[in-house]
Amino acid sequence: MRLCTYNLDGKQLPAIVQNETVIIPSLDPRFPGLDSMQSLIDAGPEMLATLAEWTSVAPDDCIRVYDQSLICAPIPVPRQNIICLGWNYAEHAIESAQSRQRDVKLPEHPIVFTKAVGSVNGPYDNVICDSAVTSELDWEVELAIIIGRKARKLSRENALEYVFGYTVINDLSARDLQFRHKQYFIGKSLDGACPMGPVITTADEIGDPQNLQLRSWVNGVLKQDSSTYFQIFDCAEIIHSLSQSMTLYSGDIIATGTPVGVGFARQPPEFLAAGDLVECEVSGIGRLKNRITAA
Repeated sequence: MRLCTYNLDGKQLPAIVQNETVIIPSLDPRFPGLDSMQSLIDAGPEMLATLAEWTSVAPDDCIRVYDQSLICAPIPVPRQNIICLGWNYAEHAIESAQSRQRDVKLPEHPIVFTKAVGSVNGPYDNVICDSAVTSELDWEVELAIIIGRKARKLSRENALEYVFGYTVINDLSARDLQFRHKQYFIGKSLDGACPMGPVITTADEIGDPQNLQLRSWVNGVLKQDSSTYFQIFDCAEIIHSLSQSMTLYSGDIIATGTPVGVGFARQPPEFLAAGDLVECEVSGIGRLKNRITAA
């Protein structure tokens, strides 16, 4: 199932994407509580199964034409920061180290940081870049995991059973802030610096998350082209590792890292500017399209 959050008369409602339409369960009196993507995730797999059957008999007044301009981030306001992995693709770790003239040493354990809730942005919305704040805005296409239920101390073998679905994230990064402050949080947390979506594809449709293609483009020029096959820590290992020391909750978002091809590691370095169009795609999910605009 492909799920989105649809802006209907100012309300951000969960919807099922089907062909060129969206089907909105909360418009049916049978589903009065499904008024957000978070509530749908919290309702568990039984609700997903119910909705899968309901879509074939959904009343006409629950169906709308798919309008890209009304698609929001799947979880517009997460309950907590987006959990992110750094250096989770060997080639990206190598390009990052070499660009800063450092010895290359691949991580032995996941490198974890977060992006602030306020960084979340829609899949087709503009990203405002304030030149007084950063002149080194960079792109990073990533697969993101959406946790489906409370999880603690999971084994690697059952970790993927706790996944609700997957989405696409562009982990936009202000490199000058990131390197100046000697940690990731500020440089990763600019308002609107986490475009997300356009849908959540449920885990059953993705199957193997280690066989997905990731690509990004700037103004139509391909910048990144890789596969989740090359992750150092795969999705099961990421969830397992995180859950050993912290409880994961339904609706938690985990961005699993970006592959080789980011801007700051290029020779010469490349950064985004007002007017640029950034596109990020993960196979089986969809493509983000965000225009960089001046403050």
